[in-house]
Amino acid sequence: MSPDEVLVACHDAALTFGQGPQAVVAVHGANLQIAAGDRLAVVGPSGSGKSSLLHLLAGLEQPTSGSVTRSASLGPYDIGLVFQGDSLIPALSVVENAALPLVLANRTEREARQAALAALDLVDAADLADRLPEEISGGQAQRVAAARVLAQSPRLILADEPTGRLDHATGAHVLNALLTAADRTGAALVVTTHDPAVAAGLSIRRAMHDGRLLAPEEVS
Repeated sequence: MSPDEVLVACHDAALTFGQGPQAVVAVHGANLQIAAGDRLAVVGPSGSGKSSLLHLLAGLEQPTSGSVTRSASLGPYDIGLVFQGDSLIPALSVVENAALPLVLANRTEREARQAALAALDLVDAADLADRLPEEISGGQAQRVAAARVLAQSPRLILADEPTGRLDHATGAHVLNALLTAADRTGAALVVTTHDPAVAAGLSIRRAMHDGRLLAPEEVS
């Protein structure tokens, strides 16, 4: 893919939940372009609209007004979303959870398992492979959720507070794993965070306040 290819673009994209006096505007007219290879941190406190913006980028929500455009070259498994909650399937083992996107994409069971194990190793969770979600901690589950996305080698990685439930050292390890995986494939990486230390690890920062995406801050 071209390093300048725009994978997703928001043009005055707004997202409102509800109608009338009870309506809540989660995102106000956001303008944003994400190109292949970008490293973007969206920084802001809880409730500022970061998750809603990520859901617009992923296509999980449709804009109430404005538009969100994705490159025609993006396939259904080219966007990987690390949810804020771990969202693991209780009946599947850790490695089966991590392999699931590849199984759904019709990869062989052997290929899917190998990719899942490699991704778990990236986030220092390979020793958890045969455990069930109920047998691991919330922080470990968050690492597995990150591995599930890394296993599919998406072209656009969207990570919603991926370090929010982790201690500083483990959070740094997961962020480095996301960066390493993105560097390896040339993927774009977008991370939402309220942690300045996490944001400092990415080359572009955008702040969100009360649903408004502020002007970009580029870091050399």
